[in-house]
Amino acid sequence: MEKRELLYSGKAKSVYTTDDADYMVLEFRNDTSAFDGKKIEQLDRKGMVNNKFNAFIMTKLAEAGIPTHFEKLLSDTDSLVKRLDMIPLECVVRNVAAGSLVRRLGVEEGIDLVPPTFELFLKNDALGDPMVNEYHARSFGWAEEEELNKMKELTFKVNQVLKALFLDGGMLLVDYKLEFGLFKGEVVLGDEFSPDGCRLWDKETREKLDKDRFRQGLGNVIESYEEVGRRIGVQF
Repeated sequence: MEKRELLYSGKAKSVYTTDDADYMVLEFRNDTSAFDGKKIEQLDRKGMVNNKFNAFIMTKLAEAGIPTHFEKLLSDTDSLVKRLDMIPLECVVRNVAAGSLVRRLGVEEGIDLVPPTFELFLKNDALGDPMVNEYHARSFGWAEEEELNKMKELTFKVNQVLKALFLDGGMLLVDYKLEFGLFKGEVVLGDEFSPDGCRLWDKETREKLDKDRFRQGLGNVIESYEEVGRRIGVQF
């Protein structure tokens, strides 16, 4: 598959066209940002680590029957993916209270959420990715009802698979975000799953092993990502 023109460059990934209109190349870069781009750094090995981490997770999810856009690794930093018509929503599941939920509701960080919560956010950098609900999504044409139902179903199925995977590695899957798109009419998991888009804590110590290390200036960001990967069997 030939990597061709740059189609889109985001905060941490770039997307390229290929010689097949149904497929693209997803390039993971070393760029790391937080707080809507107010904090930006280059972290050595990040592109490689997130690319291989994502490939491992997407393969596990596909084995569990969850359709994803991931096809195969092309290099340390590139993956071949299906070209999706992206739905402009983020699906967020929270198993433990942390992050914006704590700030919004004034609850204590670390409270187990039973059942887990499900939230929708509109992907819009200019508006700060505001929280929305399913009525907004339908009214403004961001997604159809059957698409929303499928997204929610798949998001909770991902939760079942990955909570168990990370728990086997001695970690808690605190929360995560997913993005979906349509491929030939089917709702398919897109974007990525890496420590950039989820929260992972050590089960015993509650040490943060995810992007909060960058947000909060805790250091050893990529080393923590690699530690997470090693615990679940990722080969870097």
